[in-house]
Amino acid sequence: MSEVVQKSVLAKQAAQIMGNLTTQQKNEALLLMADALVTEQQAIIEANAKDLQRGKELGTSASLLDRLALNESRIAGIAEGLRQIAELPDPIGDLLESFDRPNGLRIRKLRVPLGVIGIIYEARPNVTVDAAGLCLKTGNAVVLRGGSSALFSNEKIIEVLHGALRRSAVPAEALQLILSADRSSVDEMLKLNGLIDVLIPRGGHSLIQNVVKNATVPVIETGAGVCHTFIDESAQLEMAVRIGINAKAQRPSVCNSMETLLVHEAIAEKHLAAIAEAFTGAHVELRGDEHARTLVPSMKVAESEDWKTEYGDYILNIKVVKNLDDALAHIREYSTKHSECIVTEDAAHAERFLQEVDAAAVYHNASTRFTDGFEFGFGAEIGISTQKLHARGPMGLPALTSTKFRVYGSGQIRE
Repeated sequence: MSEVVQKSVLAKQAAQIMGNLTTQQKNEALLLMADALVTEQQAIIEANAKDLQRGKELGTSASLLDRLALNESRIAGIAEGLRQIAELPDPIGDLLESFDRPNGLRIRKLRVPLGVIGIIYEARPNVTVDAAGLCLKTGNAVVLRGGSSALFSNEKIIEVLHGALRRSAVPAEALQLILSADRSSVDEMLKLNGLIDVLIPRGGHSLIQNVVKNATVPVIETGAGVCHTFIDESAQLEMAVRIGINAKAQRPSVCNSMETLLVHEAIAEKHLAAIAEAFTGAHVELRGDEHARTLVPSMKVAESEDWKTEYGDYILNIKVVKNLDDALAHIREYSTKHSECIVTEDAAHAERFLQEVDAAAVYHNASTRFTDGFEFGFGAEIGISTQKLHARGPMGLPALTSTKFRVYGSGQIRE
């Protein structure tokens, strides 16, 4: 029996227990997990240092190393995420609908766990903890398969979390980590119907598409983030620049960072040079369309492929647009339906943008960096769904549930 099958069987068995735990039992486990992360932070940081060293030796980019890195502050934030999850209402058992039929049947629709959730992800070890917390809170077991770049970090984190769970009512077997870095372990998870109930991929475009195209297990698709910010004609320039710099440079390696800045031509003619200077001052490389480059010749040329690229780095496309219609047309063509923003003082333009843009999150005068479970008050997130079935946007606790109809009768039979 392979590692993937063996650990998935254990998770399946643990899922039977998970579905019957009380909210208090699950919350107590989450708090023990949070405390253990802080207590064992030095061991986790030491394991993470091995991953960082290996990444440097392999020539990993600075932005990807940033996604991988853990320190005391980040571990404290990850632990706080678990505590917030513990404080959130437990959706399991929520009564969603209640109605009675003319024949006397009483029908009740309730939230229930999904069962065993498989999560395939790449470099960010915080996902290991976020996924564990959200899945366990919702009464699910989880099988994690992280990227090889974070193997030491993830293994140590799971060791710490298992130690905490053994002091709780939650079975440690409900949290499984696949240690094999071989691609075959991913391929095997994709087809474990009967053991894994749903798969959630988190990572780059190639990983997500591999899962979506090849899985026979149901998939909740999380998407790449080619996010846009449109500076409209009426925008307050200082606000627009502040939002844009935050969206691009605060943490460029994540999926809700901005990749393309669209600038109304009236703003561009007067202020694009100053806007560009602000971004270069934040160490951002600029690539522009023809109009943008006539105003700021130092920009590199934005090639056709650039408009559809998720850089995850300090690189930004800039395009000058004629008006709101032009901006909307560009977003329709290149958006990955993740997060899109308009900066404007025109209420009608803002409302039209929010109505017409097809994305999981649309913003008026705020950075796209807020598309995040923690920022939305979910405690953490399992991912950001860009599909339209089951869940969309940052996926918190309700997204990790299914439903069950309970039907109460008094001897009715169907004629």
